Amino acid sequence: MAEIILEKQQEPARLRIYIGAAPGVGKTYDMLNDAHRMMHQEGVDVVIGLVESHGRKETEERIRDLEIVPQKVIPYRGVNLKEMDVDAILARHPNTVIVDELAHTNVPGSKNRKRYEDVLELLDAGINVMTAVNIQHLETLNDAVNRSANTVIRETVPDSFLKRADEVVNVDVTVDELRTRLRAGKIYAPEKVEQSLANFFRKGNLNMLRELSLRTTAEQVGNRAAEYRRIQGLEQAPIPEKVMVCLSTRPGTERLIRVGARIAGRLATNWYAVHVTKPDDKGHGDPDGYHRLEEYQRMARDLGAQVVSLVDRNVSDALIRFAQQESISHVVFGQPVRSRWDILMRGSVLNRFLAEIRDVTVQVVPVHKPQRKG
Repeated sequence: MAEIILEKQQEPARLRIYIGAAPGVGKTYDMLNDAHRMMHQEGVDVVIGLVESHGRKETEERIRDLEIVPQKVIPYRGVNLKEMDVDAILARHPNTVIVDELAHTNVPGSKNRKRYEDVLELLDAGINVMTAVNIQHLETLNDAVNRSANTVIRETVPDSFLKRADEVVNVDVTVDELRTRLRAGKIYAPEKVEQSLANFFRKGNLNMLRELSLRTTAEQVGNRAAEYRRIQGLEQAPIPEKVMVCLSTRPGTERLIRVGARIAGRLATNWYAVHVTKPDDKGHGDPDGYHRLEEYQRMARDLGAQVVSLVDRNVSDALIRFAQQESISHVVFGQPVRSRWDILMRGSVLNRFLAEIRDVTVQVVPVHKPQRKG
C-alpha cells in the first residue's frame, strides 16, 4: 500500500506592532522585554534586525543578550551608511526578528525604499516580525499632527500596513511622566530639552497624540474581534459600509485621501478613490495637474483604496451613478474657495450630488490653493 504523506501547511508569519504617542514612551524597551520572555521562557529563536537605542541605558542593557544580525554598509555620497541587512536576515531565517523605527526611509541603493517594505519582505518569507512606530507616522494622521505639533512629519507608513498586523500593542505613559523623562535626559540630549518641551512635547500636543494612539489601537482590536465573530458565525455580519473619495487634480487633494482612508479604517471597510475624466481631456492641457493626479492615485493605492477612473462628459452624473451602483455610504468631497457667482454660473458637483443622493454621509474637506511665495 502506498504511503500518503500530508505536508503541514505553514502558517502565515505574524506581525506585532508597538505603537506609542511619542518618542520615549518605551516602545523599544517593551518590545525587547517581550523578546527576552519569548526566548528564555518559550524557547523562541529571536534575533535583532535593527534596534535604535538612542543612547538610552535601559534599552542598551536589553539588547546585550539577544543575537544581532550585522547591518549592511551602503556607500552614499562619499560616506558609508548602515542599513538593516534584509538578505542576511532571510539567510539566517529566525522564527522572529525585531525591526525598530518602522517609518524609516532607507538609504538610496538599499534593497527597498522604506523599512516597512523590508518588513513585508520578511513576512512573505515566513519570518515573524516585531516592530515599533510612533502614532504621528501613520499616513492618514499626517495632517492632524502637522497642525497640532506645528511640524512636518515626512516619514510615514500607510494605514494598510497597520491592517496587516496580527497584534497592535499600545505603549502608554501619562503626559506628565513623559515630560519628566524628557527633563531627565532619557529621550533627547540636554540641549534639546527646553525646545522640545515648548514644541512637540507641549501638553496639548501630547494629549492629542495619546488620544490618537489609544483610539487607533482600540479600533484595531475592535476590527479583529468583529472579524473573529464573523468567521465563527457568532453574529450576522452587518451590511458593509463603503467609502468614496472624489479625486481632482487640484493641489491639496491629498487631504481628502487621508480623510477617506481614516473613515474607511474606522469602519473597517473598503474604499474607492474616484476620478472623472471628460472624453476629450487627455491631460495635455494641464500636464502639472495630470502628474498630480497620478501621485494622488498612487497615494490612494498605498493607503488601501481601489482606484477608479471614469469617463463622462458630466462629472456629477458619473459620481452619482457610481455611488448608486456601489451602494456607497460615505463620500468625501473637496471644497475649493469659489465665489457664489462662479457656483451659480458653472454649477457645483457637490450641490448636485446632495440633491440626488439622500442616504449618504457626505464630508466636505476644504481645499485651498497653496500660497505663492513673494
